[in-house]
Amino acid sequence: MEKHFRKDQWKMLLVTMFCYLFFYTGRHNFGWASAGIVKELNISFQQVGWISFAMLMGYAIGQLINGNLADRLSPKIMILIGGGFSILCNLTISFASAYSMILILWTMNGYFQSMAWGSGGKLIANWWNNAERGKAFGFYTMAAGSSSVLTFLMALVLVQQEQSWRSLFRYPILFLAMALLIFLFVAYSDPKRKGYSNTEQEDSTSQKQENWKKSYQHVFQNRNFMVASLAIGFQSMARYGLIFWVPIHFLGSNYKDSSGNMWLTLLIPIGMALGALSFGYISDRLFNKNRSRSICTGMIISCVIALLIYWVPIHHQGLISILMFASGFFVYGPQANFWTLSPDLLGTKLVGTGIGIMNMFAYVFAAVGEPLFGKLIDYTGNTANIFLFVALICALCALIVSFVHTKAPV
Repeated sequence: MEKHFRKDQWKMLLVTMFCYLFFYTGRHNFGWASAGIVKELNISFQQVGWISFAMLMGYAIGQLINGNLADRLSPKIMILIGGGFSILCNLTISFASAYSMILILWTMNGYFQSMAWGSGGKLIANWWNNAERGKAFGFYTMAAGSSSVLTFLMALVLVQQEQSWRSLFRYPILFLAMALLIFLFVAYSDPKRKGYSNTEQEDSTSQKQENWKKSYQHVFQNRNFMVASLAIGFQSMARYGLIFWVPIHFLGSNYKDSSGNMWLTLLIPIGMALGALSFGYISDRLFNKNRSRSICTGMIISCVIALLIYWVPIHHQGLISILMFASGFFVYGPQANFWTLSPDLLGTKLVGTGIGIMNMFAYVFAAVGEPLFGKLIDYTGNTANIFLFVALICALCALIVSFVHTKAPV
């Protein structure tokens, strides 16, 4: 029985990772389409920033709602519903011809995309106990980072083939549809649904569930968790500053004149994917499970790297390549440590609610940052200034997370 359970335990983690691996094809594709949208609809980059703001706010509100629902309903069903409606939103946008229509649909897409992350975290917490949960969440966060790699790769191919910006909302999401179909037939929300009745897992579905109001109160009254949620807000703002605006920086006014530079942007999500996996081990081995110290160190290094990118000319491709990879590694890697704070500080019963609230902070801050990045570019006329802004944001994150205190590991 133990051998079979271990096999299913890994199967549930891997199928959840595989499904989320393709979720960003319906969200991180917008940055690559923005240049074409600006040209065709004759709008400013600040207006593009407001579209991204609306999506991220939809995502943040959805996290607040859907994280709690994941504690009460089936995480599997929520992932399937969210992914399905996200595909519909992307397809509809590919036929849109008005700024307002794209704004509304992209906001709705943000909400539907929000149904997946907390639900996936809940499913993983149901299958993995506290001793191995850091490793499991490290793999899960790596899947999110790898999703950016796939989305960037698909977008780069479509852009170099001179495809319309509309194709960026059509072809990549076909992979998401395939992943959802596999997830439908393989995933189980918790061990009991697979027939395991006496496991050592902290199965939150077997615990007495608080009503929704008390669940929110329990989370919002936890000081350490609220400080950590504030810190992840700045971390997420820096992350989206790289994901959304760096492609615009390297594309320039004509991507054909800078095709080599354009491929450098792929190193950012590659660094993010490897950083997410590595920081789970970094916090365990180097920082003795002190998540806040691990996060703080990563964000300080990110600040320094962003400043170096600002000062190094683009044509120094060798050095820029290293810095692009390192920026993704250290900006996104610490996020794997943030998610483990939810079960560490709140317990498994409130994993979905905690992750939802933390992710709400992450995306509210990221949403606020988008029009600020756009305004900075419009005002200065220099896309390199985004790296100065990223450096400032990383420094603020490092300062705030240093006030988070967790119990020393036994």
